[in-house]
Amino acid sequence: MSTPVISAREAEVLALLGEHLSNAEIAARLVISVRTVESHVSSLLRKLEVPDRRALSRRAAESAHAERSRSAPALPARLTPFVGRARERGELAEAVKTHRQVTAVGPGGVGKTRLALAVAAEVAGDFADGVWFVDLVPVTDPERVGAAVAAAVGVGEQPGRGIDDAVPAALADHRALLVLDNCEQVRDGVASFVERLLTACPRLRVLVTSRARLMVPFERVFPVPPLSRAGGGESEAVALFMDRAAAVGQPPPPAVSEGVVAVCERLGGMALAIELAAARWSTLGLDGLTAGLSDQLRILTGGARADDRHRSVRAVLDWSHDLLEPQDQALLRRVSVFAVPFTAEAATAVAGFAPLDPAAVTDGLGRLAEQSLLAVAPSADGTRYQALETIRQYGTERLADAGELIDVRSRHVDWCLAGARALMGAGGADWRARFDALADDLRAALTWAAKQPERRANACQLALFLAELAFTRNLLGEAKQRYEQAARLADDAAASAAALRHAASVAGCRRLGEDMFRLHRAAAEAARRAGDSAGAGRELAAAATVAYRFSTSFTRIPPVDEVTAMLAEARELSGDSPAAEAAVALAEAAVVADAYGAIQGDTENTVEETVERAEQAVGLARRTGDPVAESAALDALSGARSWAGDAFAVAGLARRRIDILASVRPTPASTHELMDALAMAAGTALGVGELPEARRWGRQLADHPQLAEAGHHATSWILTADAFAGHADEVLTRSVRFLDAWEQSGRQRSLSLGAAAASVAMIHGLRGDHDARAAWLAVVDQADTAVEQHRHGYGAVFDAMVLLHHGEVDAALERVAPKPDEVWKWVCWIWHHWYVALRAETAVLAGHPDARARIDAARVVVTGNPVATAQLDRAEALLDGDLPRQLAAAAAFDAAGCPYQSARTLLLAGGDHATAGTAALAGLGLAPKSDR
Repeated sequence: MSTPVISAREAEVLALLGEHLSNAEIAARLVISVRTVESHVSSLLRKLEVPDRRALSRRAAESAHAERSRSAPALPARLTPFVGRARERGELAEAVKTHRQVTAVGPGGVGKTRLALAVAAEVAGDFADGVWFVDLVPVTDPERVGAAVAAAVGVGEQPGRGIDDAVPAALADHRALLVLDNCEQVRDGVASFVERLLTACPRLRVLVTSRARLMVPFERVFPVPPLSRAGGGESEAVALFMDRAAAVGQPPPPAVSEGVVAVCERLGGMALAIELAAARWSTLGLDGLTAGLSDQLRILTGGARADDRHRSVRAVLDWSHDLLEPQDQALLRRVSVFAVPFTAEAATAVAGFAPLDPAAVTDGLGRLAEQSLLAVAPSADGTRYQALETIRQYGTERLADAGELIDVRSRHVDWCLAGARALMGAGGADWRARFDALADDLRAALTWAAKQPERRANACQLALFLAELAFTRNLLGEAKQRYEQAARLADDAAASAAALRHAASVAGCRRLGEDMFRLHRAAAEAARRAGDSAGAGRELAAAATVAYRFSTSFTRIPPVDEVTAMLAEARELSGDSPAAEAAVALAEAAVVADAYGAIQGDTENTVEETVERAEQAVGLARRTGDPVAESAALDALSGARSWAGDAFAVAGLARRRIDILASVRPTPASTHELMDALAMAAGTALGVGELPEARRWGRQLADHPQLAEAGHHATSWILTADAFAGHADEVLTRSVRFLDAWEQSGRQRSLSLGAAAASVAMIHGLRGDHDARAAWLAVVDQADTAVEQHRHGYGAVFDAMVLLHHGEVDAALERVAPKPDEVWKWVCWIWHHWYVALRAETAVLAGHPDARARIDAARVVVTGNPVATAQLDRAEALLDGDLPRQLAAAAAFDAAGCPYQSARTLLLAGGDHATAGTAALAGLGLAPKSDR
């Protein structure tokens, strides 16, 4: 089969499709017409033999991924040649191809990492989705293994699920090799994570390097032996020595070959030991090496050693260490506390104290690098240094022997605190890189300090700093973890309560209802221990509110009796505290009056009672001066007003929430509240026909950094607004991101997700692509939390629009047959105006005797809604045969930002107007399937 010839312009269009741009956005980017873009898209569909735009976007994204893989290898670049091990390379490569998980085991310094990298490079071509390398040296907490892998493979957190779930979901269909290096210190975490990963990702292979096997049943162990000394001067061990010695000076002459063989034999073929010895060749020669190693080996023979190979590495490290000047010895052991590459400035701050002269640190780092005891790498902020893990461990032992371990670790903690403090509230384009460069040292310092009673306060402060920084970095899972850790470390119960409250807000950003509920209750208990009864009441009230306000984010909704009992306790504890009183009032509006329309809510509440309680909550919250509390109360009032059918008040309240939150510093609580407010603003603007406003708020939500990895939630409202407007290209483009993210999220459920999927189904229905529509309706069934929402709410609206578009008037009339007050709970929020306008229009087109009565009744409801009003004007003009008024309705639709209804009005007008309407539909991407 011949490869299709794609023009340069088509290649540009294809690349932009891979970025999920609409036809209009591509046209603007390339400075060509939308019609030209459509022509190129049609040509690409034909040439690449793919069924639809989504498949085309996938093809483009895959091509871009492949190009990135070719241009930016995921494996670290080798700074020195890889020598020997032909047999091991072949055997390990075959093991990786044959077995799901292989562990290369061996002592430190034997060369496991270099061998794994060489094999990974060799077999990379067998893995279509590439090879990823994850260095676990900086990871000290087994629970952070998944996060380290996620960072390496580019997977972000998903709302509603942990990072350990997000990684397997993202890699489920990938044929790739994952290399996990230096796993021994977090072996249990690696074992459990790899098991979950392999279960979810059938085409994935994992290569692990570790000093000990993982001890799991699916593991294939590959022992990594020392370098072969067979063959004397031609052996692998000697070849490595000669290569490394040549790199630092003159290579050993043939005359000393036997002596080099003897040195390699004494070092047991251990790669690290040979490299360190070779680095001394140019200054010591054979005699010096032989004498030094002989002395060290003789000294060490009396000590108990688990393995002769360990002895050879320790011997050469001892020997290399003893050849250093005392100041360089101090520097080597002190910089071992750094978890990741560090700068000379950082080394000076941590290691630059007596007997080491701070001014001499930089020169000392250079000397250690010359002796191969430190590796040197350039970075954006200057030269960085790093010790191999074996040398780091050796340095830590030397720190203990010198009695400096606590002092140097403490200085490292202080340096980390200063670095974290400098990042707090900072900005700039390099902020993310600065955090990433510091984060693993913060984690390592926190792990050590948390175990030292005298450094507990520092550990608590580090945990709080790391929590806030991780939140800013969009690492929400770690942010929640660190806030909880800070709560455990805090000596003050009040501080513990505050940290738990922050953790609950982060859980809210992640859509984890159970965690929000649990953490607010834990905060209440901490406040109670602190003697803060009002604070305990506030937190219990917050937990009760969460159970109702965010009921759709729970996998198991708390029993009603349990929540009402909590609310009663909160009332008793709140006293005369304004904040607690406001929190209790909001909980009463949520639990007693069901202001938020919870899944478990009592439908017997009267609208008047709900509005009254919500207004009381707003008033009390405003008095506290807390914008977040006021926004939450306004959300309750918004729900109450929606039950009253006052859609305009609902939309106004959503905008008011955004205004209140606009100047608030971004904290977990304010961020959670703002994301909810943006979603409500987009939805409620849609409900009153303010389509440009709905798209604006929808775009802001889609661009929110906390939703960067949650494309389904990010795009849900802009998809729906674009669908009502008729922007088919934009809907189909964004639907790719929506569907991919939804599938990666584990197919989460939410009302907004169901409505978004239904809006995509409607666009396919308008285009006459009934197979695609059916596929998206299947998504609706899985994405929504309540079947009645689709049956009687947005589903009825979208279905009626499709049926009317295709002239199936009687079926449309039947789809919206129930009277509004019969389905009020499902249409009263966003869909009410659309429902009553469509119900009137279908009655006109079907010749229903109540047509005019339905128009009159609908006008009372929709007055002020530009789209629904134009729809009723059109219906009445059709009923009266008034063509000028029909055309005026078309202009009104255009002015309201609803080009689809404008084009449809022209079709209904007939004649030349119908021709113009058909062209307008084609321009929107809504041409019938037969015309495409």
